[in-house]
Amino acid sequence: MDKILYEPKSCYEVYKNDLHKIDEFAKQYIDFLNNCKTERETVKWIESKCKEINISTDINEDIFYRSFKDKCILIAKRGKKDLSKGIKIIGAHLDSPRLDLKQHPIFENEYLAMVKTHYYGGIRKHQWFSTPLAIHGVVVKKNGEKVNIKIGEDPEDPVFAIPDLLPHLAYKQNEKKLSEAFEAEKMNAIIGSVPYIENSENKIEEKIKYNVFTLLYEKYGITEDDLYSSELQFVPAHQARFVGIDKSLVGGYGQDDRICVFCAFKAFLEVEDPYYTQFVVFWDKEEIGSEGASSAKSRFVEYVIQEIIDKWGGRCSLGEVFFNTKAISADVHGALDPDYQDLHDKLNASKLGYGPVFCKFTGHRGKVGANDASAEYIAFLRDRLDRKNIPWQMAELGKVDEGGGGTIAKFLAKYGMDIIDFGPGILAMHSPFEISSKYDLYATYLAYKAFLE
Repeated sequence: MDKILYEPKSCYEVYKNDLHKIDEFAKQYIDFLNNCKTERETVKWIESKCKEINISTDINEDIFYRSFKDKCILIAKRGKKDLSKGIKIIGAHLDSPRLDLKQHPIFENEYLAMVKTHYYGGIRKHQWFSTPLAIHGVVVKKNGEKVNIKIGEDPEDPVFAIPDLLPHLAYKQNEKKLSEAFEAEKMNAIIGSVPYIENSENKIEEKIKYNVFTLLYEKYGITEDDLYSSELQFVPAHQARFVGIDKSLVGGYGQDDRICVFCAFKAFLEVEDPYYTQFVVFWDKEEIGSEGASSAKSRFVEYVIQEIIDKWGGRCSLGEVFFNTKAISADVHGALDPDYQDLHDKLNASKLGYGPVFCKFTGHRGKVGANDASAEYIAFLRDRLDRKNIPWQMAELGKVDEGGGGTIAKFLAKYGMDIIDFGPGILAMHSPFEISSKYDLYATYLAYKAFLE
């Protein structure tokens, strides 16, 4: 009779004998966050790990990886069963909210050189003012040469900042709605203040801007027009680290959704001799609706599956593979914030430290734009996790009319596969410093591994 009612399990209670393993896993994750602040950096990190253990790019091998445009990557492992029986897929996204540099980014105004930005994804603009920022990205010259840029991460590096308005002059701003008080066109970061010293008869009008480009040219060999063919972004310059005197939490930028990328990749590498063929796929552009060639809306995965059917000698159609496939949309969930409990239906809210979260449907209000996972598939996954005593939760994102969101799940569901959103809860989602539980991190890794097994 004690099993009639369900009570979520605390990860700490379940794994209290594995605390050393959890700490080590969390330290690896923190190092990963600090080295992977952009989608390109994350793809390069994954590629380097694949090369370390001799995973090939040859699709004829039993395990191979395929990266696409440096912003999307797939790793596949052949299973014992024929492809017609379907495959197991874990998909996550590599991108995170940030500030992209505009096409004409650097200008001089009064006594400062500034950088114009265009925010990417769903940010709360006020969180990006008066915080140290680093520039990450790539500049591609006309001859095809790629110049990687990273300024602001080394302790000796300068950082950049968007100055906030001083409170003494903010009376009118304080009266505005939050959505109107911080204007996107005023999110300009300081990049320099020293004018160029002329040593010729040529008169330079914007001397501070000219000095900035002189320094960029001396270090990177790039000119102003090279920025037209660049992908540069501002990200928080701070490092990820433990949060709380008990070091139970992890704080850092980009945990949505790199916490799922890390857990899925680690789980995938540890599953040997799988029954079903396995994919882990990490896409770009989720934060802006999964548009573009390197996103989950693209046909990248479809083409790779068709290729392995041809190469591995599968006697099945593409549709047959998809219809029998089981997938997880590995994405984070908005955990219950103790100071904003009124925005949640507490019976259907997730809590930090109680394991990864099944989110049966996403979308907003009347489930608009949602993937809604089937009861049969949820039962299958519950059974897999409960057999291994892995803590999990079932929740939805806030009260019905308070907002909502979307993931990659609906873009894979269109192929007819079973899929559900499943990942750890975090606090301060989309902020420059998101917070997760190291116990949820570990439980998520074990949950993904159980799914793939």
